[in-house]
Amino acid sequence: MEGVAGWDGFSQIVPVLELCIAGYCLYRLVKPFLRDVKAALATGGTYFFTMLGLYAMPLYTDAFIAYALGSLMAFLVMCSLDRRNYIQKAFLAATYFSLRWFTSTMAELLYDNLYRLVEHTAWYRGNPPIGQRFAVYVGVCIFYLAMVFVITACAVYCIVKSYVYKYGRMSVGELLMLAVPPFLAALGYKIIYYYRIFYMQENKPAKAYEVLLLFYCGGAVAVVVILVMLYQNIKAAQEEKLENRLLSTQMDNLKLHIEQVENLYQDIRSIKHDMKNHVLTLERLYAENETKQAKDYAQNLKSALIETAGEGNSGNPVTDVILREWKAEAGKRRIRFQSDFYYPVGKGINAFDVSVILNNALQNAVEHAGNNGTPYISVLSYHRNNAYMIEISNSFTGSLQWDEEGGLPVTSKEKTDGHGYGLPNIRKVARKYSGDIAIDVADGGFCLSIMLMME
Repeated sequence: MEGVAGWDGFSQIVPVLELCIAGYCLYRLVKPFLRDVKAALATGGTYFFTMLGLYAMPLYTDAFIAYALGSLMAFLVMCSLDRRNYIQKAFLAATYFSLRWFTSTMAELLYDNLYRLVEHTAWYRGNPPIGQRFAVYVGVCIFYLAMVFVITACAVYCIVKSYVYKYGRMSVGELLMLAVPPFLAALGYKIIYYYRIFYMQENKPAKAYEVLLLFYCGGAVAVVVILVMLYQNIKAAQEEKLENRLLSTQMDNLKLHIEQVENLYQDIRSIKHDMKNHVLTLERLYAENETKQAKDYAQNLKSALIETAGEGNSGNPVTDVILREWKAEAGKRRIRFQSDFYYPVGKGINAFDVSVILNNALQNAVEHAGNNGTPYISVLSYHRNNAYMIEISNSFTGSLQWDEEGGLPVTSKEKTDGHGYGLPNIRKVARKYSGDIAIDVADGGFCLSIMLMME
């Protein structure tokens, strides 16, 4: 009786251990997609305790409903602790729901066939002592748990490895593309499992049938991984398209800068050509004691030089031209423009990348500075240790809608022909230099801070 009691006790422990493995594998699946490790631990723990509670309930009969409830609770915990990209979290929960069926079934098929092989040995048919039979049972159960862990962990690893853009936003259509095929496969397995139980009750084992079922479950897991890989390839193509649009925008900006520098160069050449005449005129006026007219003439000449060369002295001709251009545009719209910007010469920051930041940020500032009150734009740069900071502020009286996933305001401009990518472009450049951007909206002002790490 003690052997039978030990047998029954261990048979109750095995499902609990299997649920521990399931909770841990879910934790490993969702961890790379969540910003907080504690949220991933809570998700795996919630799944384990939900399934454990359903297993302990007297009314617990349908594993399909139990798996669905466990996945639903895990989804709710993920959403409550990490409030972004809810569609992606639904994908993770639905994917794990399907994986649990396939991986546990594969382990169960291997377990059944191993046990059947042992039962058909001459030694086992000789009715060995119950202690030895119990040891066989324990060994086969350990093999079953090991297979559950190995198969599930391998599937999770493949999914996590294939899913490159883990913080990318997922749409409803993408969710359906990824989740519906595995879910239908799980429903198909539910039907197949019914007939498998029927054959087992009729004591009609069909080895060929079980081999096909094993391949079916393995193929279903492969489908999940392949769908993720195809989805990420689509995402990569979209990212490349965005990069091409960004490059096109940058090339347009570069052409504009070249034209402006060429115009500036022509103006300087023109003044240089006439400088001899200007000097002679001044000498003549002073020689004739026309001091007042000479001062007026010199002041006009000075104004012409300033207008041609620009007041900017940022330390780089490219940024000088950009600041001059946007100051002129702000003046046309009666927006006060103040600049205390300098370019970090010799610090490993490319002037072209800075031009992308200034052009996009100042375009947004000019467009949203408004006409009420005293509109303004302020450009400031400074450095702290090896962090180079750019702050661009402007008056702002409207309201913003935020994209929770991207952490940026939602643009109202269509993203066509390179337009509407201002802040994402700036963030992309900042991250190129191991930095990022921050946005602060308060007291009728909008402030964009960009951090770049210098060499």
